[in-house]
Amino acid sequence: MLDIHNLALSAATRIRPHIRQTPLERSADLARESGGPVFLKLENIQHTGSFKIRGAINRLMTLDPDQRAAGIVTASSGNHGLAAAFGLSRLGIKGAIYLPEGASPAKVRMIEDLGAAVRFHGSTCEITEAFARRQAEDNGQVYISPYNDPFVVGGQGTVGLEILKRLPQVDCIMVSVGGGGLISGIAGAVKAQSKGIRIVGCLPEHSPAMAASVRAGRILDVQTRDTLSDGTAGGIEPGAITFEPCRSLVDAWVLVSEDEIRSAMRRVFENHRLVIEGAAGVTVAAFLKIAPQLTGKTVVLIVCGGNIDVDLFRTLICPLG
Repeated sequence: MLDIHNLALSAATRIRPHIRQTPLERSADLARESGGPVFLKLENIQHTGSFKIRGAINRLMTLDPDQRAAGIVTASSGNHGLAAAFGLSRLGIKGAIYLPEGASPAKVRMIEDLGAAVRFHGSTCEITEAFARRQAEDNGQVYISPYNDPFVVGGQGTVGLEILKRLPQVDCIMVSVGGGGLISGIAGAVKAQSKGIRIVGCLPEHSPAMAASVRAGRILDVQTRDTLSDGTAGGIEPGAITFEPCRSLVDAWVLVSEDEIRSAMRRVFENHRLVIEGAAGVTVAAFLKIAPQLTGKTVVLIVCGGNIDVDLFRTLICPLG
């Protein structure tokens, strides 16, 4: 298995000038549910509005001069593409970013505003990623996966290192899961220092690929449905390096409904005045679902992103307006 802890340590030094070390905000509201301290790790105020900048810029910074000159290709449902666009602009590297048709208009607009070349292909993340990878191979370019890359996983692991530095007594960290890059990075980074920390993977019922695959002991092609959690939507690449860390380091899996996601997003806005996207709502919803099991525990919820379409957010907050 990957040495994620050392990958994260190296990434922390490499990417420090380019990221925000985001705060842990204590939630008195959520603490009432479990009777213990609950903290929100605010990656929604990270550059580009999500944790993805950590992995993307870490991978870009490991390219050799020839790879930089050739440019990169990547694919994303939005946040990884936005992070890659930010990194390309910051480091002066060229690249193409493939998105599935129907990607969030807000995220598409932000990627284009950063000057990246945006291309659309396919109706699902899996189709888009497979096509983008082939394009990179055909053109002699590096393909940067949103999750299936050691340097991306290492970059995401810096979230875990920051948590331990600020809150070494944490008992449980809850993380939304799509392809597994974030939870693999966090779990690998923190469990190398404190094996007793409980890692909980949180997924929408409409897109449960990693949880279903872990239960089956192999990567499955899982049917998915539309979900507010577009950042975690879709399947997992065959042979993904994140599968083994998810299987061996994640202690529990929680699936939540669309209504639970919607309610969690509204609750965070009402009590913290934070705009969070569906993938972050998944984590809060999962916490609310299992809070009785966490009585008295110190819990960190990863608020993984805040990039949500304004009109969609308005309908969630004011459903009758």
